[in-house]
Amino acid sequence: MANILLINPSYEPTYGGTKGGVPNPIYPALGLAAIAGGALERGHKVKILDLSWRAYDYRLVQDEVRAYRPDVVGIYATTPLMNQLRDLSIVIKDISPNIRVVGGGPHVSALPSESLQESMLDAVFVGEADYTFSQYVEASNPGDVRGLYFKPAGFRFGDAVRSTGMSPLIEKLDDLPMPAWHLYNLEDYHRISRLLVRRTPVTNAEFSRGCVFKCDFCASKITMGLGYRKKSPARCAEEVKMMYDIGFREFWLSDDIFTSDQRWAVEVCEAIAAKNVDMLWTCSNGIRVESADESLFQSLKKAGCYRVSFGFESGNDAILKSFGKGGRASVEQGRFAVQTARSAGLDTAGNFLMGLSHDTEATMWDTIRYARALPLDMMKFGIAIAFPGTPMFKDYAKQGMVKSYNWDNYFIYSDDLLFSHRHLSYGTIKKFMDIAFRRAVLFNPGFVLRRFWHGIKNGEFFWDLYYLVKFFLAPASRAAQASSYYAEERWPVFDFEKAPVAEINYQQAKKSVKVA
Repeated sequence: MANILLINPSYEPTYGGTKGGVPNPIYPALGLAAIAGGALERGHKVKILDLSWRAYDYRLVQDEVRAYRPDVVGIYATTPLMNQLRDLSIVIKDISPNIRVVGGGPHVSALPSESLQESMLDAVFVGEADYTFSQYVEASNPGDVRGLYFKPAGFRFGDAVRSTGMSPLIEKLDDLPMPAWHLYNLEDYHRISRLLVRRTPVTNAEFSRGCVFKCDFCASKITMGLGYRKKSPARCAEEVKMMYDIGFREFWLSDDIFTSDQRWAVEVCEAIAAKNVDMLWTCSNGIRVESADESLFQSLKKAGCYRVSFGFESGNDAILKSFGKGGRASVEQGRFAVQTARSAGLDTAGNFLMGLSHDTEATMWDTIRYARALPLDMMKFGIAIAFPGTPMFKDYAKQGMVKSYNWDNYFIYSDDLLFSHRHLSYGTIKKFMDIAFRRAVLFNPGFVLRRFWHGIKNGEFFWDLYYLVKFFLAPASRAAQASSYYAEERWPVFDFEKAPVAEINYQQAKKSVKVA
């Protein structure tokens, strides 16, 4: 039996104190809960350290590792959290080189070799790690575990890492162990912005995995693959009941295309409603507009769902087709989807992106006018970021358009020049972000009146006022200010830009990232 510590890095260096941090979601990391559930089922001892809502301080991690004395530490990382993962790998290896330190998540799945080369990680998982994590913990030879990149014995920085190939996608999702939501402290998850939820504490859940569409900016295929797999309605309802029994009172559904199979989605809703638990939830990840159906939305409402988010992205049909979302996901279908959801009594939210790969100033104006005209209760604008592993990133890298590999700045409100664009300067994209907020939100009488009435009706008016003031007082972004371990010069700085003592050749590393 192994002692396992799982770590979710801090969101504070990226979002804390900025406009992007005002609606910053703080909820249990589902991926860690999933692999923890599998490890517990196999008899291991597991603890989760969630830093998401705290300021990053490596000393807290040092204290936890020394007290808990783990055999294996697993660290999760999206791209803007990668530098923290790197730092934490150094912190832990300095305490004991015998602790196995591994990484998982979208970033290391996209750049497994590079992630190993720029850190003290022993291995990284690519794809789904629900089973492979426990297999690695128990394996005497990491080469026997599929879905792994690892450093062989005697590894020196710059040596080749080894791969065991991709593990097959998990087809029978009902066979997965239940996520270990109980390992999280419920008190921590009252911290989420009340713009995003009605009740706390809140958690995250999934009823299906994967997506059959190929949007060029989407990173979900990195971990979930291309395709669509579903849990049974009974399993979905069982998970909702379990979350409620633990003490959660709301959850965000993270599925990419939950409502695309409408018959199954209705059956899921009916199974949840039959459990008769007072649990609220939202389709927060954005559902496809072509799946809009009145009876489906009524089923969602009956099952406790009160908000559906739509991934509109653009208000121009040609742009929707250019990045892979065309066909029935049209501008007109988006209008129908919002009206249909509102008729069923659901709140509606919309997500839009500026600077999509084929955007021009004219098409961004189309998006702003479209967002302004839609009768939405909430809307969010972001800059289209080419995350590693996406078709957009690969295309930009081949064209020499990637201008920064500082992962700290890879988030949708970044002020830093990350890429060049075919038609637009980065200053122009940021200008249109500001125009979008002013035209579609702040000085949009229809939206302001809807939001006012929404706040009065649901008792959320003063929350709206609080977050509006907070938004105006916050800066647009700021440089990450983590309390870094390597800042004390205990270890060489693993920084591409400085060609460090750790034998990382900056030019070679940069080249390898570009062709990944």
